[in-house]
Amino acid sequence: MSIRSTLLALALVVIALPLQAAGLVEGTDYQTLEPPQHTDANGKIEVLEFFSYGCPHCNEFYPMVGAWAAKLPKDVVFKRVATGMGRIAWTNLAKAYYALEATGDLARLDGPIFHAIHEEHQPLFDEKAISTWVGQHGVDPKKFTVAFDSFGVNTKLIQAEQMVENYKIAGVPGLAVGGKYVVMGNSFEQLLANTDALIAKVRAERGPVAHK
Repeated sequence: MSIRSTLLALALVVIALPLQAAGLVEGTDYQTLEPPQHTDANGKIEVLEFFSYGCPHCNEFYPMVGAWAAKLPKDVVFKRVATGMGRIAWTNLAKAYYALEATGDLARLDGPIFHAIHEEHQPLFDEKAISTWVGQHGVDPKKFTVAFDSFGVNTKLIQAEQMVENYKIAGVPGLAVGGKYVVMGNSFEQLLANTDALIAKVRAERGPVAHK
């Protein structure tokens, strides 16, 4: 490809990205964060999902957001933030998320926890019940308990709750893009569509270099 053709292609990308985000309406499709939040995404566009295993809407959203995240472009990084949202039962579930992350069992048991709570109606809302359940699913209960009560897991929980406050998350599931925008929408499909548009908005604001 010639230099002229390359420059033309870049110019078309720069023009197209703002157009993709042009349909967004602040206050309806997103809210701008003031102040913007620092992201730890190594130059990529960070998308955060705030969620709880105890939330029925998060359970419904889980397969959709998982399929969506699997197709994200290379300049976007997707991260999940487990939160208690001020509820003791949900706080225990958030600790379970970070404990399973620490033991290396999160990927295997992520979906099954949602299923156990919302489809099988198992009351996994305290440490004992959660520990018994993970033990029945191939996790060493002692190893899990150590992780559950560890400084590292408690630190992650504190950080998660601080992020909920900083991002002004009023309910879950909640999505935020680039440390700058909180996504709004009246359906899961609209939330994801608006997230795609906000990714394009952040990319356009950064310029074509960020999309290399």
